[in-house]
Amino acid sequence: MTGLFITLEGPEGAGKSTNREYLAAQLRAQGVQVLLTREPGGTPLAERIRELLLAPSDEAMSADTELLLVFAARAQHLAEVIRPALARGEVVLCDRFTDATYAYQGGGRGLSQQRIAVLEEFVQGDLRPDLTLVFDLPVEIGLSRAAARGRLDRFEQEGRAFFDAVRSTYLQRAKADPARYRLVDAAQP
Repeated sequence: MTGLFITLEGPEGAGKSTNREYLAAQLRAQGVQVLLTREPGGTPLAERIRELLLAPSDEAMSADTELLLVFAARAQHLAEVIRPALARGEVVLCDRFTDATYAYQGGGRGLSQQRIAVLEEFVQGDLRPDLTLVFDLPVEIGLSRAAARGRLDRFEQEGRAFFDAVRSTYLQRAKADPARYRLVDAAQP
């Protein structure tokens, strides 16, 4: 039996984590086995990579380094957590996955979609989410929510143009594959 792989995507402050918890509670109330996880992260090693990716630093991280770290964390996460859970027939709810890589490293950092696709194929093979919920909201609302949470991580410190490109990439991907993506208006509190 194979499980169901659902990813929650969107920019900073879109409410992905909150909605992931709500969705998990609804599914569990119906007796469904649910695994909650996130990217980057999801395993002890991948969480250490997450710390490297998110920590503000005086040393600039190249876009290629960032991309490779994201996929290194993903490879570990898939092997240790996601693939085994799907094999057990569980519903996996993941806060971010490869669409975030296309949005942040592709759209935001300007790396080619083809470069990302090569790594996606190498690390994931044919594994893709069954459903992707894209939580969309205007950039200024998302950044305001992120700022209200306190100290900003390395990505949250990026400028408006970066997040405009991130949002645009998410919307383009959702439009290109309406069978997999559902847009969710995340502008309301």
